[in-house]
Amino acid sequence: MDIKLPRLAEGVESGTVVNILVAEGQRIQKDQPFMELETQKAVGSIPSPESGTITRIHVKEGMEVAVGQVLISIAADGDGGQSAQSTVAAQPKASPPRGEPAPAQARRQSAREAQSVSYRYESQSGSPPPAAPSIRKIASDLGIDLTRVKGSEAGGRIVLRDLRAYVDTLQRLAFEGKGDLPQASGEVALRPAAVETVDFGKWGPVRREKMSSLRRTVSQRMAQSWTTVPKINQFDDADITAVLALRKKYAPAYERKQGHLTLTAFVVKAVADALKKHPRANASLDEATQEIVYKEYCHIGIAVDTEAGLIVPVLADADKKNLLEISLKLHELTERTRARKIAVEELQGGSFTVSNQGSIGGAHFTPIVYAPQVAILGVGQGGPKPVVIDGKIAVRTLLPICLSYDHRVLDGADAVRFLKEVIHSLESFPESEVALS
Repeated sequence: MDIKLPRLAEGVESGTVVNILVAEGQRIQKDQPFMELETQKAVGSIPSPESGTITRIHVKEGMEVAVGQVLISIAADGDGGQSAQSTVAAQPKASPPRGEPAPAQARRQSAREAQSVSYRYESQSGSPPPAAPSIRKIASDLGIDLTRVKGSEAGGRIVLRDLRAYVDTLQRLAFEGKGDLPQASGEVALRPAAVETVDFGKWGPVRREKMSSLRRTVSQRMAQSWTTVPKINQFDDADITAVLALRKKYAPAYERKQGHLTLTAFVVKAVADALKKHPRANASLDEATQEIVYKEYCHIGIAVDTEAGLIVPVLADADKKNLLEISLKLHELTERTRARKIAVEELQGGSFTVSNQGSIGGAHFTPIVYAPQVAILGVGQGGPKPVVIDGKIAVRTLLPICLSYDHRVLDGADAVRFLKEVIHSLESFPESEVALS
């Protein structure tokens, strides 16, 4: 029996083998974990679907594997150790490596690719192919003629996945050395850019480290957000003098209930209340249908700094939790995230994100919108500053904050109103919501 990598979650197509927990010849029970896999930003174990004896391990630690790839082979109980052996013996011819289709499949794929690159959009009115402005901007930056891209949505509308499919086809044809890439007059054909490898060692000692699956995921998503989201930044300061006094007063009581009354807990509570009053900040843009999706739930992502990189677990239903419940859940999520024990499902579904760098010592900064969310709140380190109150100078603790938002959904006025609501909640936080009964 060959055990293959199952689809672990929506959108997860591959992972990196972190740890192999078994050895060839070892007995394994049903549901016993035999491997730990890093998928996107989470590390999880893969259980065996059957009991038996492991006859072969097909992967190694550090190897990247894809959905459907064989991980291990076992002789299931009752087979007398013959099942897995006969499976191997019945396949004397090596199967094609992943990504290299059989001859018939290759011919069909080549035909589809040829049809794809020969496609040409034609309009009797002379209008360009239907596509969102963001798609046109990406195509322009990459030198892609959109009349060559076949749209998959109603009316032939081109969406991001169509552009990706076209780019993948051109790259594949270019790497295979095929000469039938589009070369129409005035068109810039897309070919893989030649990346020059720099010999940094000629200037001194260096150390190279392969990018982890987590770092690649962060890199890809941040680059995608930067190139597709028209981002605006709104800066302000919140007077947290009163909130810090409440924190100092009630922190010991929260500790006795295993909770940690942090400033982040106050911020999450303030953000959750503000999102209920300003639902557009809790929305997303569906580019395929050109609709704004208003979410009736409030799941807030919390950026956590770990040794492996930035990971954003999601605190679900933050608007339905009191301050104690938020502080308990925040602490639990943070600890499990840093221990890489967070599940993939707990990294999905966020409707807004909070990134607090205050513990590190940062001031104002401009966080990148965590698409498809439309906004993220960046929080710096609070500090004493002179302010004017009733015509007199006083020293207050001010918290630097920045709201980064997608201007396609949020207008400037909407963003200012939302941010002012968050600030008002922090500056007038009711003691009744902090005190424990």
